[in-house]
Amino acid sequence: MADVPAPPCPAGSAAPAPPAALSVPARLTPADHDLLLDLLGTPTAGPLEAGTEGPDVRLWEAGRAYAEAAATLGLRVLRHAPPEPAALLRDDVPSTVRKAAQDETFLASQPSLVLRLGPELPLRDMVMFNVHLDTVAGWWPARFDGRRFTGRGAIDAKGPAVALLAGIRAARAAEPALGSRVGVLIQAVAGEEGGAMGTFGTRPLVEDGFTGGLNLFCEPTGHRFLPRSTASMTALVRVEGEDAVDDRPDAGHNATVLLGHISSHLARALPPRIGDGKVCVAGLHTGERHNRVYGTGRLLLNISYGSRPAGQAAEAALEEALREALTDFASRTAGIPDLARTAADATRITSLHWHKRGLPALDGRGRAPWAEDLLERRAGLVRWPDEEPAFTCDAIWMADLPDSYTAVFGPGDLDTNHAHAAGEYVDLDDLDRYADEIARILVARVRHGPPGDGAGEDSHAHSAAAPGAAADRNPLR
Repeated sequence: MADVPAPPCPAGSAAPAPPAALSVPARLTPADHDLLLDLLGTPTAGPLEAGTEGPDVRLWEAGRAYAEAAATLGLRVLRHAPPEPAALLRDDVPSTVRKAAQDETFLASQPSLVLRLGPELPLRDMVMFNVHLDTVAGWWPARFDGRRFTGRGAIDAKGPAVALLAGIRAARAAEPALGSRVGVLIQAVAGEEGGAMGTFGTRPLVEDGFTGGLNLFCEPTGHRFLPRSTASMTALVRVEGEDAVDDRPDAGHNATVLLGHISSHLARALPPRIGDGKVCVAGLHTGERHNRVYGTGRLLLNISYGSRPAGQAAEAALEEALREALTDFASRTAGIPDLARTAADATRITSLHWHKRGLPALDGRGRAPWAEDLLERRAGLVRWPDEEPAFTCDAIWMADLPDSYTAVFGPGDLDTNHAHAAGEYVDLDDLDRYADEIARILVARVRHGPPGDGAGEDSHAHSAAAPGAAADRNPLR
């Protein structure tokens, strides 16, 4: 791959070093192709996604295949297990996850894998990559036509996971100090999909110290690095009234009309009040028959946000907008005989509940200038524009980690590559490019470290951590 031009430097300043380039660009090998086809052919959608109707989840099998391939590069397994059940007994765990965990077999099928290249080193000298091996529901036989891989997880995120290994292999060939002065961690997790929000995959690993000074989450970003990740909250609006027969619609509460009004009002009134996120009004359900007035029903909303204060403001905005919707409904329908009872009781029979809220959001912009300089100037990457909205992924769990920098970075695009949809694919050229970018990042990190005791020193000056050194050591087992 040709060098990426460095940005012009200010007048009078020294010219920046060119981006790290490899004498031979990183490429996926036939063995990598086989590994990706194997992973794509292994169903890994968990019960939160596939329910009881889909293929059996085979995350253990996928993790073992990935670990076996990684072992040829020198990475060894530090952990391959699900978390302890206590990880799900927390208030900020989504209610759907807590409910699923009541089945004692749930966690047993949800292992996460941790791999490490090199010895135990201080946090600053570790680069961590997070990939997820679970997928959304919907599985079909994997294919590769010599140019394009198709299959569930091709872009999100089994394809990037395999390209990551190819990049590490190329970086080791170009810079032998990778794996001695600078180490690599890989989190290959479960629980990224299905609304689990990383609560039993990424979060326990982060809390157990499997992190680095530089952390990259392998999600589709069009080869741009994104130092932000929104969180999301899921709200349930519930109506609990009385049913009625179709011949006497005035005798009951019409949850269908009430929730329809609420959903329309929220879709119009709420988005302008959410400053840095999106509102998705969805999941409206009362019943399926034409000859019955349904008195009960539910409406779901998903709201993303970019910071904890923004999340708290969004909660308040939803509560206010719901009150407005109920007041407006009562005003508009009080004089309609068939809806009079619903209008009179609308506030009493309507309630707001939370499936999830209170999760952190990541905004690492400016947190570690050395890391952004390394990615942009040393590795030749492009940063995601500040004015372009971020999206939600497991990187939220890095929000409060000190002395580190986190970005989301991967090939492809969630929409273009049909992630979460039929026909999901990734092109080999995109994976080759990503492998080369991973290699350039790692080579650059070995040659240019963060400022330490001697500010601005390259990491050539650092040796492996001495026994008993420093409080910034990774507490790895």
